[in-house]
Amino acid sequence: MNRWTVARLCAALVVAAAGVVSAQQFPYEPAKQFGTNITPSFEGWYDNPDGSHVFLIGYLNRNRQEEIDVPIGPNNRIEPGGPDMGQPTHFLSGRQTGVFTITVPKEFSLQQRLTWTLTVHGQTNSIPFKLTPEYTIRVFKDAAIGNTPPVVKLFDEKAAGMQGPIASIAKAVARTATVSQGLPLLVWANDDAKYTSGTSAPMTRPRPVVSLTWAKFRGPGKVTFDPDKPKLEVLAGGQQDQPFSGKSSTTAKFSDPGEYYLHLTVNDYSGTGGGGELCCWTSALVKVNVTQ
Repeated sequence: MNRWTVARLCAALVVAAAGVVSAQQFPYEPAKQFGTNITPSFEGWYDNPDGSHVFLIGYLNRNRQEEIDVPIGPNNRIEPGGPDMGQPTHFLSGRQTGVFTITVPKEFSLQQRLTWTLTVHGQTNSIPFKLTPEYTIRVFKDAAIGNTPPVVKLFDEKAAGMQGPIASIAKAVARTATVSQGLPLLVWANDDAKYTSGTSAPMTRPRPVVSLTWAKFRGPGKVTFDPDKPKLEVLAGGQQDQPFSGKSSTTAKFSDPGEYYLHLTVNDYSGTGGGGELCCWTSALVKVNVTQ
């Protein structure tokens, strides 16, 4: 049984116990439509080839119908070294798995930690990130069947491919746009079309082999996407275990000038969060300088 499956079972026990909280589980509190809190989430960590380490981080916004902006500062900070370490300032509703990464040097010890603190609607939640051995994760290849994340190219089919949940501000692709024209977002994706499930259960509802989502990550104004839920045009494959190739196009529109970051998630057949396995999906950020 993998660490993520164990974590979900523990979470179920937390709910049943109505208040018993383990170190890395979400504090138990029911979701609301508006007016409640956001909890950071430590998904786990993995190593880079150069020996540095990567924390994979998400969050739970318990507001079912409220997206919230929390500027970098006392109410949205990561310490030590922050307050800004590339975390979002715009929070979507619900559970958002593995949204961004923080890389720490290979010298980062088992005793060191980073802590993300969020204060929303007067409620403060803090979660530490440590190199706990039990929280190592395989995000680039599933151990059971060899499933790998989609390879994604942005804006140009000949661009360098990105693979895995690697979204970070330091690696953001830079573009310019205007309020009047917006920014066309072109995505190419290739995938092995394998299916991973945290419980080994078969898929209950048919879904696309590869799907994608765009969202605002940071920025001073409102961002809309046209179409709002873009789909990948199938260029090859389209069924399980048939190598997939696809292309998507949408346009981001900005209400105000300023600096924005847009977040892209490309899920494979396993679905959101890798079907509970924390593998295999790809994420990226686009930095957009928007003028009038």
